Parts: sequence; structure tokens; C-alpha cells
Amino acid sequence: MDTHAQVREHTESYDIGDMIHQLISPNKHSDSTKKPSGITPMPSVDYNPSIGFQIGSKAVAGKILGSEPETLMSVAAASASVTTKGILYFYLSHNVYTPRNKWNWQGNLVVARSVLADFGLGIGHQARNTATDRVLTNPQRMPYIQRAVYYSLREKVYKQVTHNLYLGAGVSFDIRRIIRDEAKKEGENKGPTDDDLTPYKLYNEKYGFDQREYQANGFLFNAQFTSMDHQNQAFKGIYSDLGIRINQSWMGSSKNSVQLTTDFRKYWSLSAQNQSHVLAFWNWGSYLLSGSLPYPELAGSGKDNNNRSARGYVLGYFRAPLYCYSEVEYRFPILSNHFLSGVTFFNVQTANDGLGTKLFSKWQPGGGAGLRVLFNKDTRTNLCLDYAFGNYGSHGFFLGLNEAF
Repeated sequence: MDTHAQVREHTESYDIGDMIHQLISPNKHSDSTKKPSGITPMPSVDYNPSIGFQIGSKAVAGKILGSEPETLMSVAAASASVTTKGILYFYLSHNVYTPRNKWNWQGNLVVARSVLADFGLGIGHQARNTATDRVLTNPQRMPYIQRAVYYSLREKVYKQVTHNLYLGAGVSFDIRRIIRDEAKKEGENKGPTDDDLTPYKLYNEKYGFDQREYQANGFLFNAQFTSMDHQNQAFKGIYSDLGIRINQSWMGSSKNSVQLTTDFRKYWSLSAQNQSHVLAFWNWGSYLLSGSLPYPELAGSGKDNNNRSARGYVLGYFRAPLYCYSEVEYRFPILSNHFLSGVTFFNVQTANDGLGTKLFSKWQPGGGAGLRVLFNKDTRTNLCLDYAFGNYGSHGFFLGLNEAF
């Protein structure tokens, strides 16, 4: 989008800040010379049977560093929350571009006392008819409960080697301690016992992991290409990232492993008059090449870097050593001032569980629709309210800031 189009879009747009200004000072014109804020705070409210009611706050920020032309916007996000079941969660992330995009710093920090629903290994298909495989693959998708204290730190730095192309490296530390894996199904009152079999316990016995704790620590090596016109809400362009993660026991990792990750996104603006008519495509994959990963670190539903994939399913609903996810989304304006817009989306997942079900042989679909409320027109930050459905009766409401991809 050229500079004149950007200025016109900003002038015509109406966001939450404008609405609040009109409510508080209806007769006072906004100061067009005042530098706009790039920070968007909001309360966070959610409910899930596994975690109870959740309340907290989150914020996203966006700023272009320096005055060099074509410098991409740097973005950051933070979130802190607590639930009625005693779960604590703190999250901090950043994606910073220096002037002229010479360097790109990406990273996140997570500290949590978590409760997760575990639905078993694989894509919901029982490959072999044995008692162990029935528990491990859990084809009925009945949730088990898993509690733990979780720490995650990831930091990568990319250097621009040519226009839009970056090479990077970094480190990642994922540590989970005091793991309590409960064999009771969600909604039952029966407490956990050591003799009860769960997918988590069987996986650990199969691959030699400790039942109470693990570490997955290693190096990251990435190649990234980006021609997106905006980091928060792209109208056109491509983003792709190819990565290798090498977990090493001498860094404290429970097991050695090598993992390939792929991330590809493409955006098409469908209208020259209104560029917010957008068709977007996303493919994300993670493929274990050697070694073994701790059960909670297996790739799966919602396990992308921002935990926004697989709307229609909860985090980790499907998981496997080899996993591939694709999604297409249509984004369209509802109001001419961009305050309200909408989306429809459809996604599919496939996985290789290492037990006989091969990648691309079984698929699980999901899809839904949602509304967008423009929170900050200066950073194109939207409040995203989506409702999505999946198989096995899975469905839910998904709330977030900025687009899922």
C-alpha cells in the first residue's frame, strides 16, 4: 500500500479510541497533531471446564523504529491472568525490526502454573487394536487432566542478507516440572492413582522420559522470507520461515532430538478499491527428524508460536511427532470506517503418530466465523471474536488481539 493510501485509510478509519473520545468528550474534536499511542491494552476474560473462569489483562504494542522507508513495524505483546482453579499465566513476546530491517529480534517468555486437557497421541485414529494403543491414541478423544509448572524462554536474531531474506539463530528452553497426570476423565470426581494408565504415562514409558519433569533445550537455526505489508494485519505479501531445532542433553535437555519446522503464509487483496477484502492462506508444520520429544512438546493443535492455529479445538487436541496444518481465511469489511469487519475460515490437520497412522492419510477439519473490532487504527490492531467447530463435538469461542495469522 502506498503512503497516500495509508494516510487515507488512517483518516477514514474509526477505532475504539475514537468511540471512547466521543463518549467522554462529544463536543471536543480530537487533536490530529497529537502523536498516537501504539499500545493497545484490554481485559482478558475466558472460561473453560479445565481451567475454570479466567480473568486478567493483555496488551499489544506496535511501533516503527527510526524513520527509514520500508522499515517493518515492530510489535510486542504481554498477558497476565489467573483462574478460579488457581492457574497462573504470564506471557511476554516481541518481534522487533531495526531501521531498514537490517536486524530482526524475535522471542517470548512464558511462566505458568498450568492445567491442560490431554486427548491422546495422534489424529484421533487407532492404528493397532491393542489395549496400550487404545489408551495412547484415545480415539474417543476423552480428555485427561495434566497439571504442571511451566517455564519457556525463546530468543532468535535474524540478519538481513538480501531484500526480504533473513538468516537467523537462537536458543530455546522449555521446562516443565511437578507434572501431575490425572487418569480421571474431565467431569469425573475420581482422583488420580499411580496404577491408572494415561497417554502421557504410556508415552513416557515407551520413550524413556521421567513422569514428573522434563527439559527440552536446544539451538534454533532459521531462514525467513517476508514481503508482508504489515505485521499485525497484512493485506498482501508472503511470510515464510524454515527452521531446524536441535535439542541437546549437554544443555539440560532430557533427550537429544532434531526437529524441522515450516511456516508459510500468503495474502491476496481482492479489491483495488478496498484492500481489506483479503484471502489469506497458512501452512504450519513440525516434523521430528531424529531422537524423541517430551510428550507435551509434540507438535499439534494450537502449538504454533502464537498458539492461534486449529480454531475449533483446544490446545494439544491432536498431537504427534510429525504434524501438518493448513488454513484458509476470507477477511471482509462490514462498515466503511473499518470499525467492524468479519472473517470466515476453514482448517485441516493431519499427523503421523509413529504407531501406524501416516501423515496425510487421516485428516481432521475445523472452521468457523468471527467479528473484528478495530482497537487501534495506528497499528491495525483488531479485537478478534471467533466461534469455531471441529470433530468429536469440539467447539468454542476464541478471543484474541490481532489476526490468527
